[in-house]
Order: sequence, then structure tokens, then C-alpha cells
Amino acid sequence: MPALRPLSGALALGLAAALASPASAAKPPVACADFHGNTNADWLAANPPPADTGMVSAMGQLAARARQQQIDLLEAAKRAPTGNVQTLLGDFWASGMDEAGVERDGSNPIAPLLERINAIRRDKDIPPAIAALHQVGIPVVFNFSPDVDLNDLSRHIGYFSQGGLGLPDPAFYTRTDADTRTVLAQYGKYVEQILVLTGTPAGEAAAEAAQVIDLETRIARASRPIVELRDPRSNFAPVPAAGLDTQYRKLQLEDFIVAQQVGDATVSMANPALFATLDSLVDDLKPAQWKAYLRWRVGDAMAPYLSRAFRDASFNFRGRVLEGRQAPPTREQQVLDAINLAAGPMLGREYAQRYLDAGTEARAETVAADIRDALGAALERDPRLGAAAKAEARAKLAALEIEIGMPDRDIDYTVQPVGRGSFGGNMLIASTWRHGSEMRRIGEANASRRWNVQPQTPALAYDITLNRLLVTAAMLQAPVMAATRGEPAQYGAFGALVGHELTHGFDARGRLVDARLDVRDWWEASDANAWNALASRVASQYAALPYPALEGVKVNGVQTRDEDLADLSGVELAWAAFEARHPDADKAARQDFFKAWAGLWAQAMTPAAATAMASTSVHAPGQWRANAPLANLADFGELYGCRVGSVMRNKPDDRIQVWP
Repeated sequence: MPALRPLSGALALGLAAALASPASAAKPPVACADFHGNTNADWLAANPPPADTGMVSAMGQLAARARQQQIDLLEAAKRAPTGNVQTLLGDFWASGMDEAGVERDGSNPIAPLLERINAIRRDKDIPPAIAALHQVGIPVVFNFSPDVDLNDLSRHIGYFSQGGLGLPDPAFYTRTDADTRTVLAQYGKYVEQILVLTGTPAGEAAAEAAQVIDLETRIARASRPIVELRDPRSNFAPVPAAGLDTQYRKLQLEDFIVAQQVGDATVSMANPALFATLDSLVDDLKPAQWKAYLRWRVGDAMAPYLSRAFRDASFNFRGRVLEGRQAPPTREQQVLDAINLAAGPMLGREYAQRYLDAGTEARAETVAADIRDALGAALERDPRLGAAAKAEARAKLAALEIEIGMPDRDIDYTVQPVGRGSFGGNMLIASTWRHGSEMRRIGEANASRRWNVQPQTPALAYDITLNRLLVTAAMLQAPVMAATRGEPAQYGAFGALVGHELTHGFDARGRLVDARLDVRDWWEASDANAWNALASRVASQYAALPYPALEGVKVNGVQTRDEDLADLSGVELAWAAFEARHPDADKAARQDFFKAWAGLWAQAMTPAAATAMASTSVHAPGQWRANAPLANLADFGELYGCRVGSVMRNKPDDRIQVWP
């Protein structure tokens, strides 16, 4: 299935997920003691944390609503499609929901791939088989995917990067602790199951599984630790595509590039030692070992889309052992996930056309533009930025693009008709189309046509690589941008989220890309020192806040600092924009602004869920995402008559302003 892009996650800064809040008491707290609990009292009473996941949130409910909308769309496309894309989606959905048909199909969908693998006789047959599997969206041995050229952010190049492993971290293959050894033993049993299902005689499965794990271990030892992949710059190393065959004679990488229909003269290869190892493995290992590995990778990648024997084997290891899940998702969710993976842009196109209201889109554009203007004014008066940094910030804000709903530039939806006969076959058809559409991004100045989020997924994100704000169609509904709510609520919820994301274009990360989309630090040392001092104050303030649902635990202010600072900024900017648009707003309207902000972060969770969140999340819990920015905003305390020094009205000396 399509490989993860090496830089997208690191370069695109997405909207935070909703976080924690305690269940409300029978009597709601007063606004000046806990505005989050007061505003969301009815919601909290009606939404106790479920036993299975341990948490529920308003933003999580938005995501669930968007999933149901996608299912409704696919059901309608199955019954009465309009146009070619809906026909494809409806047939895809119908084939996936036909569980009896999937069971009858067995392993037939992957039979042609297995035949290709079984036809390998000599070393030189291995690289073409690798290339063929990549073409259908099954990346084996390594990953090859498009991403931004850090020397020219307007274009993509192909990235050769590490991959090809069945376990999520190379360290699984080399650590010697008991827990890891137990997981590796369970993994071996899973590999055996898949090999048997793909044609290995039961008596030979253990030996072949050992060969698979041996090959993967060799790849893992030549791979870099996961932590070293977090810096996008360490993954970027442009090299000429011509000459790769000379350097890696056995892998035939130039032929591989041609097979993916890529004609660019440059690729990125940040770990040449890995590819030198892979090149030697083609020569050193017997074809039989490679055949076992490739059959395993095909069976593992396609297992969720084949008969129950495949699905159960996959879930028992990947779901239960690796993810700790007790039960697989519903059939609807499994098929929806498959369609989003292989045909997500198709579904996104239809989703936006069906669910995005033109009036709501226009309102979102107006609010976002007002927030941008408020940020411009804030940057101009910011005493921390020197003249050079302020001039660059001004140019960068002027160049900012705001894209709402779905990508402006469409893609080619020409794809082989899928029909309703074989879900696994349809998955391969759609995955081949998706892989081809990804490859066509390479070598063109068309980076802007790619979004790192899909229109059917609720998200609001600042794309640092292209200096643009992305707002998906699915995001423009309650509690973020409900058409039925007035302008105060639209500014308080959607506007504050826009402000949060735009802040990332001008913070400690945004400083690394300038107005011309060159990757460089455009701050002086004095600018950085001033910002770091602000960030330290934010970290200290949040570190004093108790973590909801946990006794004696505080928020990890250092861990959440950057997102906390963006929350503070977002509320400040949205409030300034609202006041500029409605200087004569009455008290009720002004209160609606703040209630909308607090409503975004309604969430309840169990102590177990809170413990997990506290140790891993880069966001403060929902109670403090709602309350802390308001406690720092003087106008909030005055509006609600809160006593200075109360929870919701910080003392002047303790008050933090991002934009003084």
C-alpha cells in the first residue's frame, strides 16, 4: 500500500486533536472558577468517557460525524451514482461490503503478484519484481515517494528512503530485551501464517519465516534509528538519477525509476549505505529467500482486504500485539479505511462537492482573512522582532495563501473500472492509480496541488513548505464552523484555530522558511532570544496546572509549550479580529465568542487515558486549552467580572501576552 512520505509529517503542521477534561459535577462550576466546565456542563454530563477508548471529545465527535458522512456518500454512490468517480467509489464500496464475496475470493486477488514472484529464477529477476510491487502500491525493500525539494519548495523530487520491514521500528530486530524478543517470536508466527496462506507448504513455513526475518534483520541493521529521521534536513540528500546503476549495479535503480514513470534528473538518497547493503543482498542471498520475503510482504500488505483467514492473522498480530486493540473495527470502518488509503483523493473530491456549503466556505474565507490581518498588525507592533525579521515577516504574510475546502488543482481520475466482483482486486486497481498519481508529482513545479490532509478529514493546518493555510471541507461544521451559529462563535472557534495555525508560520519553526520559500533561518539571535524567553514563561505557567483526572500530576509545560503558545496567540488574534469587525458588539455576542472557544475542547477521559495523554501529547489537556488562554486575556476577566488572581483571571504580573 502507499508508503508514508518522508517529510510530509515533519513539514506540515496540523491542527491539534481535542484533549482532556474532567467529567462535570452535578452542579456546573462557575465561569470564573472553570470556564471550560461551566460552558460544557451539559455536554460533559451527556458524554461520560467510554470504557473501550477511555475518552470522548467534541473534536472526536466531529471526526466521527465526518466518517459517517463518508459512509453515507458511499452508500448513495452504490445505489445511484452520478458520474464516473461516484461509479468507481460505489463499486469499490459495494465489493468491500460483500463479505461473502470477499470470502469466496480468497487469495485470488494477489495470485498474479504471487505468480510474478514465483517466476524469479536468478538475481537479475529480483529488481524488476521489486519495481512491479511498488507500481501497485506495495513498497518492498525500500520506500520511494514524492516530497518537497528542500532546494526548491515549489517542486517535488523522489525520495529513496528506508522501509521494507514488517515491524514498525528497525530496533525491533536488534534489541535483546525480553519484551522485544517476545514480540519478535509472535511476529515469526504471523509471518508463518501469511506464508502458508500465500502458498508455502505448512511443513516449510517455519524455515521460510526464519529466512524472511533474517532478510529484514539485515535491512534493519543498515537502517537509521527512527529518532534520526525526525529532522527533514537529515532526510534530504539530492543526487543525480543517472549513474545510480553504476553505484548500485544489482538493484537496477535507474530501471526502477523508469518503471515508476518518473523522468526527473534528481532524486534524494540520504542513506546510501543502506542501498549499498540492499545491493549486496540481491547478490549474496539466494533467490528462494527473496521469493519468500516478497510473497510475505504481498500477503501482509493485502491481508486486511482479503478473506477472513488473512484478516484474522493480520489483526491478531498487528491489532492485538502491536496496538493493544481487543477487537477489529467494524466492516464499514475497514472498507472506509481501505478506500481512503487507495482512493482518498477521489472520495475527498466527492465529499467536498456534497458537504461543503458555498456560504460556509465564503464565511470561512472572510474570517481567515480577518485573522491574517490581525496577525499582520500584531507583527508590526511586536517589540521582539528586529527590523530585518519584521520586514521578512511582512513579506511572508503578504505571500500567504489560504485554501479552503479541497485542493484548487484537480488530478487525473482516469482509472481502470473496478466493478463489484473483487474487493482485493479493486484495492490493487485503486492503489495502482494512487501510486501513479503520486509519481506524477515528481519533477514538476506542482507542489501546491498536494495537500497533506484530505478534504474528508477534519483538519486545519499550516503548510510550512508552501506558506499556506489548509482548511478541509470536513472541518467546516460544528463545533468549528457551524453555519447556524453567529459570527461571534465563528471567530471564537474557527478564527482562533486559524490564528493558532498561522502563528506557526512565524514562530520558532516558521522562522526556518522565508517569504520566498527558501529554507533558511530569517531570525537574528536577538529575535530568537526574545521568543525563547516568551516560550519559557508559557512553559512555566502551564507546568503549574493540574492534569485533569489525575491526582498529583501537572501538565508537562516543556512538552506542550509550542502548542500552548499557539493557543494563546490564536485567541488573541481572533479576539482582535472580532473586535475590529464588530466594535459595538454587545455583552452576549462577546460571551458567545469565548463560549465557542471553550466548546472546541469539551472532552472527558478516564485516569488511564489521561495518563497516556499526559506522557505523550504535545497539547495541554482540553480544560487548559480552553481556560489558560482566557485567563491571560484581560478582556475576558472584565467581561465575566472575575476576581483578579482567580483561576480565570491571572494577576497582571502573571499574565502572558503573545502580541503586546
